[in-house]
Amino acid sequence: MAKRDYYEVLGVRRDSDEAALKKAYRRLALQHHPDRNPDDPEAEERFKEASEAYAVLSDSDKRRAYDRFGFEGVGAAGGTGGSEFGDLGGFTDLFNDLFGDLFGQRAGGRRRGRGQRGADLRYNLEVELAQVVTGLEPKLSIPKMRPCATCEGSGQRPGTEPERCARCRGTGQVVFQQGFFRISRPCDACGGEGEVVRDRCTDCRGAGRIEGHQSIQVRIPPGVDDGARLRLSGEGEAGIAGGPPGDLYVVISIKPHPMFVRDGAELHCEVPVQFVKAALGAEIEVPTLDGKVTMRIAEGTQSGTVLRLRGKGVPTLRQTTRGDQLVRIFVEVPTKLTDSQRQLLEQFADETGAEVSPATKGFVDKLRDLFG
Repeated sequence: MAKRDYYEVLGVRRDSDEAALKKAYRRLALQHHPDRNPDDPEAEERFKEASEAYAVLSDSDKRRAYDRFGFEGVGAAGGTGGSEFGDLGGFTDLFNDLFGDLFGQRAGGRRRGRGQRGADLRYNLEVELAQVVTGLEPKLSIPKMRPCATCEGSGQRPGTEPERCARCRGTGQVVFQQGFFRISRPCDACGGEGEVVRDRCTDCRGAGRIEGHQSIQVRIPPGVDDGARLRLSGEGEAGIAGGPPGDLYVVISIKPHPMFVRDGAELHCEVPVQFVKAALGAEIEVPTLDGKVTMRIAEGTQSGTVLRLRGKGVPTLRQTTRGDQLVRIFVEVPTKLTDSQRQLLEQFADETGAEVSPATKGFVDKLRDLFG
């Protein structure tokens, strides 16, 4: 690849300041880095070319020499001195900014800890509809990985100390050469810790965690919805190698009720009423989540009539008031009649004779309009 002007390589003007150079190199390095473009020789060459250009132009002395004499002014420093790049403080800082998160490390320093966050847990909790009204505070037994009490999560046998890693000599990092560019990565022998546990805890076998159960009391607020998730921070599984614990999610499911159907803050139920009571009017017993109450139905109540019991529904989250209960009346017609009952009904029919109720009259009028 023919050598190109360093300013052209970075795509900047010759009077660009340090910030513009750094921004241009950041963009090119992220775009062409070999780890992001495996088995792509052209990308690797572009990466080397951009690194070489930045190494020269970010150094004020080298930049002045390059501006006056071109490539001859910087000599070998412009192209092959792999060790020189490690000596450039600004270049190292930029490397940290660019690749610290990619490699989980900082150039020339220890990795930022190999501890892994514990897994999040889910617990399915089924509650009664009546408990939605009052709220509840159940005590749950959660199976999960917990820190080993013997080694306090360290994974090493009590009374022993970890050994310094022989491969990385306790730095937690190993350095390798990629072309002319030196890159450090976490040591795979010690996981970036710089220490190796030889005498492992016999209870957890060096894992730092053991299986167990934990009792947790949870507050379920009144008015909770079906499918709601309650997040308990830090109550999930213990982290690995000193990592933070995960979270616990309690997922609420409300058991179906044999009498009531919930619709938001309202409750719906159906109550059968004998046709005689519906015709004459009566007091009937109606179930609620708080117990039975007595309601008065008017004379001539029709099937499908909906009555309202205020404050007998369920509360809404973060509110103290409750919704209403809607009671739908359906008139129950007897299917088996005694002889005396039949006679009384026939006598009733004879006496009503030609009398037509408003509902029946309206239906007959619609039939006449429709069919003539």
